[in-house]
Amino acid sequence: MNNIKDYGSLNQKQILLRLDLNVPIKNGVITDETRINKILPIVNFLLKKNCKIIVLSHVGRPEGKINHSLTLKPVCKNLEKKINQKIRLIEDDIFKMKKEDLFKDADEQIIFLENIRFYKGEEENDPSFAKHLAGLGDLYVNDAFSCSHRFHASINKITEFLPSFAGLQLETEINALKKVTSEIKKPITCIIGGSKISTKIGIIKNLLPKFDNIIIVGGMANNIINFKGSQIGKSIKEENCEEIVKEIFETSKKYSCKITFPEDVLVGKNLNDKSKIKELNGIESDDLILDIGPKTINKIKNIIETSKTILWNGPAGYFENPNFAKGSYEIAKAIIKKNKSKSIYSVVGGGDTIAVINQINDLKNFDFVSTAGGAFLEYLEGKELPGIKALN
Repeated sequence: MNNIKDYGSLNQKQILLRLDLNVPIKNGVITDETRINKILPIVNFLLKKNCKIIVLSHVGRPEGKINHSLTLKPVCKNLEKKINQKIRLIEDDIFKMKKEDLFKDADEQIIFLENIRFYKGEEENDPSFAKHLAGLGDLYVNDAFSCSHRFHASINKITEFLPSFAGLQLETEINALKKVTSEIKKPITCIIGGSKISTKIGIIKNLLPKFDNIIIVGGMANNIINFKGSQIGKSIKEENCEEIVKEIFETSKKYSCKITFPEDVLVGKNLNDKSKIKELNGIESDDLILDIGPKTINKIKNIIETSKTILWNGPAGYFENPNFAKGSYEIAKAIIKKNKSKSIYSVVGGGDTIAVINQINDLKNFDFVSTAGGAFLEYLEGKELPGIKALN
Protein backbone atom coordinates (compact mmCIF):
# COMPACT_ATOMS: atom_id res chain seq x y z
CA MET A 1 0.00 0.00 0.00
CA ASN A 2 1.59 3.27 -1.14
CA ASN A 3 1.29 6.33 1.08
CA ILE A 4 0.83 9.78 -0.45
CA LYS A 5 3.66 11.18 1.70
CA ASP A 6 6.11 9.05 -0.31
CA TYR A 7 4.95 10.44 -3.68
CA GLY A 8 7.28 12.78 -5.57
CA SER A 9 6.27 16.35 -6.41
CA LEU A 10 2.61 17.06 -5.70
CA ASN A 11 2.80 20.67 -6.87
CA GLN A 12 -0.52 21.69 -8.55
CA LYS A 13 -1.77 18.08 -8.65
CA GLN A 14 -5.55 17.72 -8.29
CA ILE A 15 -6.09 15.30 -5.41
CA LEU A 16 -9.38 13.51 -4.88
CA LEU A 17 -9.30 13.16 -1.10
CA ARG A 18 -11.81 10.74 0.46
CA LEU A 19 -12.46 11.66 4.10
CA ASP A 20 -14.96 10.54 6.71
CA LEU A 21 -16.63 13.74 7.88
CA ASN A 22 -19.82 12.01 8.98
CA VAL A 23 -20.08 14.03 12.19
CA PRO A 24 -23.15 14.36 14.43
CA ILE A 25 -25.06 17.56 13.50
CA LYS A 26 -27.98 18.91 15.57
CA ASN A 27 -29.90 21.94 14.25
CA GLY A 28 -26.98 22.77 11.94
CA VAL A 29 -24.43 22.61 14.79
CA ILE A 30 -21.69 19.96 14.94
CA THR A 31 -21.84 18.29 18.37
CA ASP A 32 -18.58 16.28 18.13
CA GLU A 33 -15.63 17.54 16.06
CA THR A 34 -13.30 14.55 16.66
CA ARG A 35 -13.50 13.34 13.04
CA ILE A 36 -12.75 16.83 11.67
CA ASN A 37 -9.75 17.24 13.97
CA LYS A 38 -8.36 13.88 12.79
CA ILE A 39 -8.27 14.92 9.11
CA LEU A 40 -6.26 18.11 9.75
CA PRO A 41 -2.85 16.40 9.25
CA ILE A 42 -3.65 15.21 5.68
CA VAL A 43 -5.32 18.52 4.69
CA ASN A 44 -2.39 20.58 6.00
CA PHE A 45 0.13 18.20 4.40
CA LEU A 46 -1.50 18.56 0.96
CA LEU A 47 -1.88 22.34 1.32
CA LYS A 48 1.85 22.65 2.10
CA LYS A 49 2.62 20.57 -1.00
CA ASN A 50 0.66 23.15 -3.06
CA CYS A 51 -2.00 20.67 -4.19
CA LYS A 52 -5.51 21.34 -5.37
CA ILE A 53 -7.74 19.34 -3.00
CA ILE A 54 -11.16 17.97 -3.96
CA VAL A 55 -12.81 16.56 -0.83
CA LEU A 56 -15.22 13.63 -1.18
CA SER A 57 -17.25 12.80 1.91
CA HIS A 58 -20.74 12.14 3.27
CA VAL A 59 -23.05 12.90 6.18
CA GLY A 60 -25.81 10.51 7.23
CA ARG A 61 -27.73 8.11 4.98
CA PRO A 62 -29.50 10.02 2.19
CA GLU A 63 -29.82 6.75 0.20
CA GLY A 64 -28.97 8.19 -3.20
CA LYS A 65 -31.31 11.19 -2.98
CA ILE A 66 -30.62 14.90 -2.37
CA ASN A 67 -31.47 15.71 1.23
CA HIS A 68 -30.67 19.32 2.17
CA SER A 69 -30.62 18.49 5.89
CA LEU A 70 -27.58 16.26 5.17
CA THR A 71 -25.46 18.93 3.50
CA LEU A 72 -21.73 19.23 4.13
CA LYS A 73 -22.07 23.02 4.67
CA PRO A 74 -21.57 22.93 8.48
CA VAL A 75 -18.47 20.76 8.00
CA CYS A 76 -17.02 23.19 5.42
CA LYS A 77 -17.55 26.16 7.76
CA ASN A 78 -15.96 24.31 10.67
CA LEU A 79 -12.92 23.25 8.65
CA GLU A 80 -12.53 26.77 7.19
CA LYS A 81 -11.94 28.13 10.70
CA LYS A 82 -9.52 25.33 11.58
CA ILE A 83 -7.29 25.80 8.51
CA ASN A 84 -7.92 29.53 8.14
CA GLN A 85 -8.71 29.16 4.45
CA LYS A 86 -11.85 29.65 2.36
CA ILE A 87 -13.52 26.43 1.19
CA ARG A 88 -16.04 26.35 -1.63
CA LEU A 89 -18.80 23.76 -1.51
CA ILE A 90 -19.87 22.72 -5.02
CA GLU A 91 -23.51 21.71 -5.08
CA ASP A 92 -23.72 21.17 -8.87
CA ASP A 93 -24.43 17.75 -10.33
CA ILE A 94 -21.17 15.74 -10.30
CA PHE A 95 -21.97 14.35 -13.78
CA LYS A 96 -21.90 17.89 -15.22
CA MET A 97 -18.46 18.66 -13.75
CA LYS A 98 -15.24 18.70 -15.72
CA LYS A 99 -11.74 18.49 -14.26
CA GLU A 100 -10.56 21.75 -15.85
CA ASP A 101 -13.54 23.73 -14.50
CA LEU A 102 -13.06 22.94 -10.80
CA PHE A 103 -10.32 25.45 -9.97
CA LYS A 104 -10.99 28.61 -11.99
CA ASP A 105 -9.44 30.78 -9.28
CA ALA A 106 -5.66 30.21 -9.25
CA ASP A 107 -5.46 30.98 -5.52
CA GLU A 108 -8.14 28.46 -4.55
CA GLN A 109 -6.69 25.31 -2.99
CA ILE A 110 -9.54 23.32 -1.48
CA ILE A 111 -13.09 22.57 -2.58
CA PHE A 112 -15.77 20.17 -1.33
CA LEU A 113 -18.15 18.21 -3.51
CA GLU A 114 -21.57 17.95 -1.88
CA ASN A 115 -22.52 14.77 0.02
CA ILE A 116 -21.28 11.88 -2.14
CA ARG A 117 -24.15 9.69 -0.92
CA PHE A 118 -26.65 11.93 -2.72
CA TYR A 119 -25.74 9.75 -5.72
CA LYS A 120 -27.05 6.19 -6.06
CA GLY A 121 -23.82 5.17 -7.79
CA GLU A 122 -21.84 5.68 -4.58
CA GLU A 123 -23.39 2.93 -2.46
CA GLU A 124 -23.94 0.73 -5.54
CA ASN A 125 -20.15 0.85 -6.18
CA ASP A 126 -21.08 1.78 -9.78
CA PRO A 127 -18.05 1.66 -12.13
CA SER A 128 -19.35 4.49 -14.37
CA PHE A 129 -19.87 6.76 -11.34
CA ALA A 130 -16.41 5.86 -10.01
CA LYS A 131 -14.83 6.48 -13.44
CA HIS A 132 -16.45 9.91 -13.72
CA LEU A 133 -15.27 10.82 -10.21
CA ALA A 134 -11.75 9.64 -11.02
CA GLY A 135 -11.75 11.89 -14.11
CA LEU A 136 -11.92 14.97 -11.85
CA GLY A 137 -8.45 14.44 -10.36
CA ASP A 138 -4.86 13.38 -11.00
CA LEU A 139 -4.47 11.20 -7.90
CA TYR A 140 -6.77 9.59 -5.34
CA VAL A 141 -6.09 9.50 -1.60
CA ASN A 142 -8.14 7.48 0.89
CA ASP A 143 -7.84 8.90 4.41
CA ALA A 144 -11.19 7.49 5.55
CA PHE A 145 -10.34 4.26 7.36
CA SER A 146 -13.73 4.38 9.08
CA CYS A 147 -15.48 4.01 5.69
CA SER A 148 -13.06 1.43 4.32
CA HIS A 149 -15.28 -1.55 5.16
CA ARG A 150 -17.74 -0.30 2.49
CA PHE A 151 -17.93 -1.48 -1.12
CA HIS A 152 -18.66 2.11 -2.25
CA ALA A 153 -17.53 3.85 -5.43
CA SER A 154 -15.43 6.55 -3.73
CA ILE A 155 -13.77 3.94 -1.47
CA ASN A 156 -13.34 0.83 -3.56
CA LYS A 157 -14.10 1.10 -7.31
CA ILE A 158 -12.41 4.51 -7.89
CA THR A 159 -8.94 2.98 -7.39
CA GLU A 160 -9.30 1.12 -10.72
CA PHE A 161 -9.24 4.40 -12.67
CA LEU A 162 -6.35 6.49 -11.30
CA PRO A 163 -3.17 6.20 -9.16
CA SER A 164 -4.33 5.64 -5.57
CA PHE A 165 -2.69 6.14 -2.18
CA ALA A 166 -3.29 5.82 1.53
CA GLY A 167 -3.53 9.01 3.56
CA LEU A 168 -1.63 9.78 6.76
CA GLN A 169 -4.51 8.91 9.10
CA LEU A 170 -5.38 5.66 7.34
CA GLU A 171 -1.82 4.36 7.65
CA THR A 172 -1.63 5.43 11.33
CA GLU A 173 -4.91 3.61 12.03
CA ILE A 174 -3.78 0.37 10.39
CA ASN A 175 -0.41 0.50 12.18
CA ALA A 176 -2.16 1.00 15.55
CA LEU A 177 -4.48 -1.96 14.94
CA LYS A 178 -1.54 -4.11 13.76
CA LYS A 179 0.13 -3.43 17.10
CA VAL A 180 -2.79 -4.98 18.96
CA THR A 181 -3.45 -7.86 16.55
CA SER A 182 -0.12 -8.99 15.12
CA GLU A 183 2.84 -7.02 16.53
CA ILE A 184 1.74 -7.71 20.10
CA LYS A 185 3.52 -6.76 23.33
CA LYS A 186 2.17 -9.18 25.96
CA PRO A 187 0.33 -9.39 28.30
CA ILE A 188 -2.47 -8.03 26.12
CA THR A 189 -5.98 -7.21 27.27
CA CYS A 190 -9.21 -6.45 25.42
CA ILE A 191 -12.05 -4.63 27.20
CA ILE A 192 -15.19 -5.06 25.16
CA GLY A 193 -18.64 -3.63 25.79
CA GLY A 194 -21.83 -2.85 23.91
CA SER A 195 -25.31 -4.25 24.13
CA LYS A 196 -25.19 -7.21 21.73
CA ILE A 197 -22.83 -10.11 22.20
CA SER A 198 -23.72 -11.49 18.72
CA THR A 199 -22.24 -8.41 17.00
CA LYS A 200 -18.92 -8.88 18.86
CA ILE A 201 -18.61 -12.67 18.73
CA GLY A 202 -16.47 -12.51 15.55
CA ILE A 203 -13.98 -10.20 17.29
CA ILE A 204 -13.89 -12.26 20.48
CA LYS A 205 -13.26 -15.48 18.53
CA ASN A 206 -10.51 -13.82 16.47
CA LEU A 207 -8.81 -12.31 19.54
CA LEU A 208 -9.05 -15.26 21.96
CA PRO A 209 -5.99 -17.07 20.50
CA LYS A 210 -3.90 -13.86 20.61
CA PHE A 211 -4.95 -12.17 23.86
CA ASP A 212 -4.26 -12.94 27.53
CA ASN A 213 -7.40 -11.30 28.92
CA ILE A 214 -10.81 -10.48 27.51
CA ILE A 215 -12.96 -8.37 29.82
CA ILE A 216 -16.66 -8.28 28.92
CA VAL A 217 -18.69 -5.35 30.26
CA GLY A 218 -21.79 -3.34 29.30
CA GLY A 219 -25.09 -4.88 28.24
CA MET A 220 -23.42 -7.91 26.65
CA ALA A 221 -22.07 -8.97 30.06
CA ASN A 222 -25.68 -9.60 31.17
CA ASN A 223 -25.80 -12.64 28.88
CA ILE A 224 -22.75 -14.06 30.64
CA ILE A 225 -24.03 -13.25 34.15
CA ASN A 226 -27.29 -14.99 33.27
CA PHE A 227 -25.49 -17.95 31.63
CA LYS A 228 -23.49 -18.42 34.83
CA GLY A 229 -26.72 -18.78 36.81
CA SER A 230 -27.53 -15.32 38.23
CA GLN A 231 -30.76 -13.39 37.76
CA ILE A 232 -30.46 -10.09 35.79
CA GLY A 233 -33.92 -8.62 36.54
CA LYS A 234 -35.23 -6.55 33.63
CA SER A 235 -31.74 -5.75 32.26
CA ILE A 236 -31.14 -5.88 28.51
CA LYS A 237 -30.20 -9.32 27.30
CA GLU A 238 -29.88 -10.77 23.83
CA GLU A 239 -32.01 -13.84 23.23
CA ASN A 240 -30.72 -17.24 22.09
CA CYS A 241 -27.06 -16.55 22.87
CA GLU A 242 -26.34 -19.49 25.20
CA GLU A 243 -24.36 -21.36 22.52
CA ILE A 244 -22.28 -18.24 21.76
CA VAL A 245 -21.41 -17.75 25.45
CA LYS A 246 -20.61 -21.45 25.86
CA GLU A 247 -18.31 -21.29 22.83
CA ILE A 248 -16.49 -18.22 24.23
CA PHE A 249 -15.66 -20.06 27.47
CA GLU A 250 -14.66 -23.29 25.72
CA THR A 251 -12.40 -21.44 23.25
CA SER A 252 -10.85 -19.33 26.03
CA LYS A 253 -9.78 -22.49 27.90
CA LYS A 254 -8.24 -23.90 24.72
CA TYR A 255 -6.05 -20.81 24.28
CA SER A 256 -5.50 -19.97 27.99
CA CYS A 257 -7.17 -16.58 27.59
CA LYS A 258 -8.87 -15.42 30.80
CA ILE A 259 -12.47 -14.17 30.50
CA THR A 260 -13.46 -11.57 33.09
CA PHE A 261 -17.04 -10.42 33.60
CA PRO A 262 -18.80 -8.43 36.38
CA GLU A 263 -18.89 -9.97 39.86
CA ASP A 264 -20.87 -7.03 41.28
CA VAL A 265 -22.99 -4.37 39.57
CA LEU A 266 -24.74 -1.04 39.92
CA VAL A 267 -28.49 -1.22 39.43
CA GLY A 268 -31.43 1.18 39.14
CA LYS A 269 -35.15 0.72 38.66
CA ASN A 270 -35.02 2.88 35.50
CA LEU A 271 -32.41 4.67 33.36
CA ASN A 272 -32.74 7.95 35.29
CA ASP A 273 -32.46 6.36 38.73
CA LYS A 274 -29.73 6.70 41.36
CA SER A 275 -27.28 3.79 41.51
CA LYS A 276 -27.22 0.98 44.06
CA ILE A 277 -24.39 -1.55 44.47
CA LYS A 278 -25.50 -5.19 44.35
CA GLU A 279 -23.82 -8.58 44.46
CA LEU A 280 -24.97 -10.88 41.66
CA ASN A 281 -27.07 -12.99 44.04
CA GLY A 282 -28.98 -9.88 45.22
CA ILE A 283 -30.47 -8.71 41.91
CA GLU A 284 -34.25 -8.27 42.08
CA SER A 285 -36.80 -8.87 39.32
CA ASP A 286 -37.35 -5.14 38.67
CA ASP A 287 -33.62 -4.20 38.72
CA LEU A 288 -31.76 -2.87 35.69
CA ILE A 289 -28.01 -3.56 35.60
CA LEU A 290 -26.50 -0.27 34.39
CA ASP A 291 -22.81 -0.33 35.42
CA ILE A 292 -20.09 -2.49 36.96
CA GLY A 293 -19.62 -2.47 40.73
CA PRO A 294 -16.54 -1.52 42.86
CA LYS A 295 -15.16 -5.09 43.14
CA THR A 296 -15.30 -5.48 39.36
CA ILE A 297 -13.67 -2.06 38.86
CA ASN A 298 -10.75 -3.09 41.12
CA LYS A 299 -10.38 -6.42 39.34
CA ILE A 300 -10.23 -4.67 35.93
CA LYS A 301 -7.76 -2.05 37.23
CA ASN A 302 -5.46 -4.85 38.45
CA ILE A 303 -5.58 -6.49 35.00
CA ILE A 304 -4.80 -3.14 33.30
CA GLU A 305 -1.90 -2.65 35.75
CA THR A 306 -0.23 -5.88 34.59
CA SER A 307 -0.96 -5.37 30.85
CA LYS A 308 1.51 -4.07 28.24
CA THR A 309 -1.08 -3.60 25.46
CA ILE A 310 -4.76 -2.74 25.75
CA LEU A 311 -7.65 -2.51 23.33
CA TRP A 312 -10.89 -0.93 24.54
CA ASN A 313 -14.15 -0.91 22.59
CA GLY A 314 -17.43 -0.20 24.35
CA PRO A 315 -18.29 1.51 27.67
CA ALA A 316 -18.86 -0.40 30.94
CA GLY A 317 -22.33 0.98 31.61
CA TYR A 318 -25.06 3.48 30.86
CA PHE A 319 -22.66 6.44 31.08
CA GLU A 320 -25.28 8.91 29.77
CA ASN A 321 -26.55 8.98 33.38
CA PRO A 322 -23.58 10.15 35.54
CA ASN A 323 -24.72 7.74 38.28
CA PHE A 324 -23.74 4.86 36.00
CA ALA A 325 -20.58 6.31 34.43
CA LYS A 326 -18.05 5.42 37.15
CA GLY A 327 -17.05 2.05 35.68
CA SER A 328 -16.18 3.59 32.31
CA TYR A 329 -14.37 6.56 33.91
CA GLU A 330 -12.30 4.31 36.17
CA ILE A 331 -11.26 2.12 33.22
CA ALA A 332 -10.24 5.27 31.29
CA LYS A 333 -8.28 6.68 34.24
CA ALA A 334 -6.44 3.39 34.84
CA ILE A 335 -5.33 3.24 31.18
CA ILE A 336 -4.36 6.95 31.21
CA LYS A 337 -2.21 6.44 34.34
CA LYS A 338 -0.31 3.59 32.65
CA ASN A 339 -0.02 5.60 29.44
CA LYS A 340 1.57 8.53 31.26
CA SER A 341 4.28 6.21 32.59
CA LYS A 342 4.74 4.86 29.02
CA SER A 343 4.18 1.31 30.30
CA ILE A 344 1.25 0.40 28.04
CA TYR A 345 0.21 0.76 24.39
CA SER A 346 -3.46 1.70 24.26
CA VAL A 347 -5.95 1.67 21.38
CA VAL A 348 -9.56 2.76 21.90
CA GLY A 349 -12.35 2.74 19.35
CA GLY A 350 -16.06 3.24 18.89
CA GLY A 351 -18.26 6.32 19.20
CA ASP A 352 -19.53 5.61 22.72
CA THR A 353 -16.05 4.90 24.07
CA ILE A 354 -14.80 8.21 22.61
CA ALA A 355 -17.84 9.99 24.11
CA VAL A 356 -16.86 8.63 27.56
CA ILE A 357 -13.26 9.83 27.21
CA ASN A 358 -14.42 13.21 25.86
CA GLN A 359 -16.46 13.66 29.06
CA ILE A 360 -13.22 13.58 31.06
CA ASN A 361 -11.46 15.52 28.28
CA ASP A 362 -8.50 13.14 27.95
CA LEU A 363 -8.34 11.74 24.39
CA LYS A 364 -4.71 12.89 24.12
CA ASN A 365 -3.60 10.37 26.77
CA PHE A 366 -4.31 7.30 24.64
CA ASP A 367 -1.82 6.07 22.05
CA PHE A 368 -4.46 5.78 19.38
CA VAL A 369 -8.11 6.78 19.24
CA SER A 370 -10.12 5.32 16.38
CA THR A 371 -13.29 7.09 15.23
CA ALA A 372 -14.08 4.07 13.06
CA GLY A 373 -17.00 1.90 14.10
CA GLY A 374 -17.74 -0.87 11.59
CA ALA A 375 -14.30 -0.77 9.94
CA PHE A 376 -12.54 -0.97 13.33
CA LEU A 377 -14.64 -3.99 14.35
CA GLU A 378 -14.31 -5.77 10.99
CA TYR A 379 -10.52 -5.31 11.03
CA LEU A 380 -10.41 -6.84 14.52
CA GLU A 381 -12.48 -9.76 13.23
CA GLY A 382 -9.68 -10.42 10.75
CA LYS A 383 -11.73 -9.41 7.71
CA GLU A 384 -10.14 -7.80 4.64
CA LEU A 385 -11.58 -4.31 4.18
CA PRO A 386 -12.63 -3.38 0.60
CA GLY A 387 -11.06 0.10 0.84
CA ILE A 388 -7.71 -1.29 2.01
CA LYS A 389 -7.75 -4.15 -0.48
CA ALA A 390 -8.36 -1.64 -3.29
CA LEU A 391 -5.25 0.34 -2.27
CA ASN A 392 -3.16 -2.83 -2.22
